[in-house]
Amino acid sequence: MFWLIVVLHLFIGATLAGVGIVVALVTGHVTPLILGGAVALGFVAAVPVARAVARAMAGDD
Repeated sequence: MFWLIVVLHLFIGATLAGVGIVVALVTGHVTPLILGGAVALGFVAAVPVARAVARAMAGDD
């Protein structure tokens, strides 16, 4: 199940990082530090989400 979490993290992390960048740009924050923080936050937030999705896909409750 570890590899499923890793693969899901790649996709979910990229999605959440993209959402973070869009939110930062829409709110007018265009500094590299803010944009990098949005990307980092997206990838960190994707860890528990990927784990939960992998457990749901595997049928482990």
